[in-house]
Amino acid sequence: MRKSFDGLCGCVEQLLGADPLSGHLFAFFNKRATMVKVLLWDRTGFCIWFKRLEKGRFSIASLNANGSAMELPQLMLILEGIDLGGARQRKRYRIPSAA
Repeated sequence: MRKSFDGLCGCVEQLLGADPLSGHLFAFFNKRATMVKVLLWDRTGFCIWFKRLEKGRFSIASLNANGSAMELPQLMLILEGIDLGGARQRKRYRIPSAA
């Protein structure tokens, strides 16, 4: 959890193969799952949001270790302490992506 703006941008590019300027949120959890850093580009600069739990851990066991994408509602549930392991999302309309 020592990395700041440049270090997290490098992780996004090298480890995830993604563009840090895309406007996506990139969440980084520590090994004990007690801290998280979220990196965001907001069109004028980078923002880092950092949260450290005073008690307990984030429930990230259900997340894939390969850096797969999650949506904002899923991230918000994890940050609020909801375990997504047994959660089920109902079908919703999604705009088809242009290929």
